[in-house]
Amino acid sequence: MSNTNTTISAARFRQLEEIARKHLHLETLQERNSDRLDFSDQAVWCIRDALVAAFEAGLEAGAKG
Repeated sequence: MSNTNTTISAARFRQLEEIARKHLHLETLQERNSDRLDFSDQAVWCIRDALVAAFEAGLEAGAKG
């Protein structure tokens, strides 16, 4: 995963990567230590859609217990 202080499960990380691919058109959320690969311009509607998808995934995970 990444070098951030946030620790998430592999399953959750895969789910976030799928949201990033679908809504933000990113190949991966892995850090690749290259500005060309690690930074991307995004339309606000794509970011909004990705946030909504992540929020809904969280609601669904919470409902499952």
